Amino acid sequence: MAKRIVITGGPGTGKTVLVRRLEEMGYPCFHEIIREMTLEALERETGTEQVTNPLAFVADPLAFNRQLLEGRIRQYHLAEELQHPMVFYDRGMPDVLAYMDYFSQPFDAHFIEPCERLRYDAVVLLPPWQEIYTQDGARLESFEQAREIHHSLEARYKSCGYTVRTLETGPVQRRLEHLLHLISDIHG
Repeated sequence: MAKRIVITGGPGTGKTVLVRRLEEMGYPCFHEIIREMTLEALERETGTEQVTNPLAFVADPLAFNRQLLEGRIRQYHLAEELQHPMVFYDRGMPDVLAYMDYFSQPFDAHFIEPCERLRYDAVVLLPPWQEIYTQDGARLESFEQAREIHHSLEARYKSCGYTVRTLETGPVQRRLEHLLHLISDIHG
């Protein structure tokens, strides 16, 4: 079975670029799904002022988060069909809880259970990186908020029992090499 590696971090940390490079190297990768969901929700919720919390403009934030978690659960199970020793995820299931923690949105055991039962083999956290940070139509947080989200992600993954490995900032190729080194010791 493939080793499951989560690449996580606050917004604007270079996760997507790193995942694309891994994909170019031939690694199976599952892409972040919330950006597309956020843009779709913005289009549906006409006349709503854009705010920092993407869930503030959806009619049912709990349903939005449930849909996001279900999408990540599907990604988790899709890896079972792959014939590759390693698969990467741009964010994992505990990210949903970390963002709900950050935005003080309550959740129940239906959110916690899959995060505890369906386990990844490694979690790599990318730290805030002000030099590359930009806001756009789907990335609504300020850099300071991105820093706070980073801490929420780290705390949530640790509370789910993960050892969180940190990947420092720097050129993509150096980060890629460091990432592969960080996960070279994982065992099933």
